[in-house]
Amino acid sequence: MFRDKYEMTEEENIFVAKRNIVDYIWKGANLEGIAVTYPDTLSIYNGLSVKGMKVEDIIAINNLKRAWSFILEHTDYEIDFNFICAINQKVGGDNLIHRAGLLRKVPISIGGTSWKPDPPIESKIKEDIEEIKTLTPKTHQAIEMMLYLMRSQMFLDGNKRTSMLAANHIMVSGGVGIISIPIELQADFTNLLVKYYESGDNTTIKKFIYDHCIDGIDFREQDRRTNENERPSLF
Repeated sequence: MFRDKYEMTEEENIFVAKRNIVDYIWKGANLEGIAVTYPDTLSIYNGLSVKGMKVEDIIAINNLKRAWSFILEHTDYEIDFNFICAINQKVGGDNLIHRAGLLRKVPISIGGTSWKPDPPIESKIKEDIEEIKTLTPKTHQAIEMMLYLMRSQMFLDGNKRTSMLAANHIMVSGGVGIISIPIELQADFTNLLVKYYESGDNTTIKKFIYDHCIDGIDFREQDRRTNENERPSLF
């Protein structure tokens, strides 16, 4: 079990997410193998054209923008099976993912390993999601949810993006920060993820995420320092 690193209000956590949204989209896109720079991500986010990029990559980045907006606009909605499906629908919009938002019905393969996920069973997925939702604290719950959804491979594509967004919905609504994989650590994360897929043991990757991949602002420390600076001088 991992304690919460940050204790923010929901409003404060939404502020952190919006303040760094382009950075999170940039890192999320690169995790999916889209070799986009931060400046190009910012241009796409602002609706500007970028030369030399594939149309589907630009769509993927715009879809991440829409998906982030979706989870931040619905922090009052408790995470469940239908909400996760709705996230995948946003991630796979504009025909980026076939049957986006619908549970996959066919076998799929995973890059970098011969391991193949079992076909998802809706009733079992729903049951597992509800069980994970009972975990505390929120950071622990979010990491467990993300890794469970990644390994379940519920959809035909976009599973990592969907899983991370679902986890961040839990993080933001609980005021405990943002999960984001730093660019320089993404190769390490991917290697650990493959090992988790193959073994089913998430111990190592869970600690990696907790130690290196949680972002936030300590507003209480900010308030304390502000109050100290505002104390009237005795002289």
